[in-house]
Amino acid sequence: MTAVKLTLSVLAVLLVLAVALPFVRKPYWWVRMFDFPRAQIAAAAVVVLVLFGVVHVGFAEPGGVEWAIMGLLALATAYEVWRMLPYTRLASVQTLDVDGAAEGRSFRLVISNVLMENRDGERWLETVRAEDPDLVVAVETDAWWAETAGALKDRLPHAVELPQDDTYGMCLYSRLELDDVEVRHLVEDEVPSLWVLARLPGGDRVRFVFLHPRPPRPDIAQDSTLRDAELVLAARDIVDFDEPVVVAGDLNDVAWSYTTSLFQKKADLLDPRVGRGLFATFHAQHRWLRYPLDHVFHSDDFALVGLQRLGNVGSDHFPIAIELALDESKRPLQEAPDADSADDEEAAKMVEDAAAFKEEESEEEAEERKAADV
Repeated sequence: MTAVKLTLSVLAVLLVLAVALPFVRKPYWWVRMFDFPRAQIAAAAVVVLVLFGVVHVGFAEPGGVEWAIMGLLALATAYEVWRMLPYTRLASVQTLDVDGAAEGRSFRLVISNVLMENRDGERWLETVRAEDPDLVVAVETDAWWAETAGALKDRLPHAVELPQDDTYGMCLYSRLELDDVEVRHLVEDEVPSLWVLARLPGGDRVRFVFLHPRPPRPDIAQDSTLRDAELVLAARDIVDFDEPVVVAGDLNDVAWSYTTSLFQKKADLLDPRVGRGLFATFHAQHRWLRYPLDHVFHSDDFALVGLQRLGNVGSDHFPIAIELALDESKRPLQEAPDADSADDEEAAKMVEDAAAFKEEESEEEAEERKAADV
């Protein structure tokens, strides 16, 4: 029994630490990694809390230390559940359902991280075509994927192809006419983002921004500094657009992290997953280790027609399909979260930290970091 008690105590303390670490506003990968598995941590904490209570209360008289551990674990569990609650049907939605999309004022978008080394192109094409989207954006596209995905041009003739062999390639295929196309490199020359102005059939113009920032990576001790700065810099530009805005892509971050929440606030956008579910897209091969890394955010000009996670396409990500419609009647009923002065300060610091990182990094260190992308 002593060994069981000790094991449960150690597990409880580790779970409390896993919940506490993300409060540290540092980009270290070993801190930021605990932003991701909040649902898994919550589930594990519930199990350990029950077992801890049974062992220490049901079979023995708990002392002050045991009560303290149980109390901290209960608080940690409650906090994780609270953080996850918005991504369940128990919460109110941020994006309202459309009452009825006016003809020519809606669009269907598929976003997909194809996994650069994945070569199951036919399965991917079959899945995408079945959705009959108006726009498809694929990331991690090398030359092979650009050629394969180019088969979509028969239905989606307006294309922007940016293949790269370092996992930061991006390709867009659109049925909608593109009035303006701009490739931006917000933080690094190797990491593009795509900014386009598309015209809906009814004549409305919509600004689309497609992002795929650099991820934090434990395997090479890569922190989140550059990712965080890219999201902040994108948000600063997005909030100034006059047109309705849609932002989509693999952000290499979860919806509930401080960084993505900050991005959403600074960009003044809505999250259609809130009140509807997790829509976890990664990792496609591991059912119990999945997080929502692929995102769609939008301005309050839109209401939701439909949102779904698509099937396995051979990648480590599932694609996401969303249909949105312009609906001015919903605008006063939908409110994006606001940034406060503390958020503004943190955003500025993220950009400054990235600039300092780039300035202090030697050429050899930069080349070594980029080589790890291949």
